[in-house]
Amino acid sequence: MRRLLRHALLLLFLGALVAPGCRDAEVDVRPLNLNGPAIAYSGYRDGQSPKTGVLPSQDQVAEDLRILAKNWNLIRVYAADRHGEDVLEVIRREGIDLEVMLGIWLDREPGAEQDNARQIAEGIRLANAYEDLVVAVNVGNEVLIEWTEHPVEEGQVVRYVRQVREAVKQPVTVADNYVWWRDHGSALAREVDFITMHTYPLWERRDIDEGLSYTVENYDEVRAAHPGKTVVIGEAGWATYTEGNLHVPRGGDEVKQKRYYEELMQWSRDAGVTVFLFEAFDESWKGTGTEGHWGLFTVDREAKPVMQA
Repeated sequence: MRRLLRHALLLLFLGALVAPGCRDAEVDVRPLNLNGPAIAYSGYRDGQSPKTGVLPSQDQVAEDLRILAKNWNLIRVYAADRHGEDVLEVIRREGIDLEVMLGIWLDREPGAEQDNARQIAEGIRLANAYEDLVVAVNVGNEVLIEWTEHPVEEGQVVRYVRQVREAVKQPVTVADNYVWWRDHGSALAREVDFITMHTYPLWERRDIDEGLSYTVENYDEVRAAHPGKTVVIGEAGWATYTEGNLHVPRGGDEVKQKRYYEELMQWSRDAGVTVFLFEAFDESWKGTGTEGHWGLFTVDREAKPVMQA
């Protein structure tokens, strides 16, 4: 019995060493300077995909970034990979007037620990090598919400956040659905410099007449759950085509996208809230359904009505 007790105490002690402790107070928050209108960017064109490793060329990235620099000052990229580094390299080399929120992509655990470790290491390297361009670092994208396809346990996310914060100078955040931040985010909120939330009225069967009001309601709920914490909207948008029964009938529409964009941008300016529009360009690698049609430009880089004068 004593041997079993000693063994149990040893396991408890080792678990305490491995598990991240709960902070009684939040981290010493770093200043956040996200300037101007913002948009999410992924440059994959027809025949290209992060899944196959067929990437946009640097010339294609440069074309994209020149398009975006006409209307935005800040872009969000999702992974510390070759494509993410190409974005940073092209901005610096070409002198394009854009700043970047750099993403570190986390995949499913257990299973992707080595890939995630590489992402963490590369994210740290890029944030430091491009300190003049990277204004914030995001660790993980929708890995905590219950419906995610690439879950990572919250304690592990905390470990990754701490590892990144110790190695970079920029503010660090985690991006997830507003529901998770509202209902479960108290402990993680103490670890990050600011909260990044996602909100999609269209995915919750709201039509355009409720689009802005529902977005603001989601934002206000997260703010109320974390008083005094800066909250950024990391993704909000409206698809121009929808397929399936997860939306209101005929919810996706170019006219509705234009209205949502204009109303959201006006609210963003009036409220002083940074909003990353989702997204710059349609992504055909995501399939022919709703997921591939959130861009303000088509996959061929043609402006949709929302971007036409």
